[in-house]
Amino acid sequence: MSWSLERDDGTVTEWERSDGYATVRLRERSAGGFVVRLDVMEQATDESAYERERFDDRDAAEERATAWREERDLHG
Repeated sequence: MSWSLERDDGTVTEWERSDGYATVRLRERSAGGFVVRLDVMEQATDESAYERERFDDRDAAEERATAWREERDLHG
């Protein structure tokens, strides 16, 4: 299953998996830095999960967001 960009407004960037049961969100914090969040619902065919990490720079946050999308991509 693929991921699609659902929101990108300069503060929040969010991707949703095509089954609708998983999202990855990258958000710029008002206090500085970035937060990346993975949310996989219990209804998903893979294991449910909720993870959140903080980063000082956007490049590192984007790398984490990409890694989570790749790890949680459902094939077939």
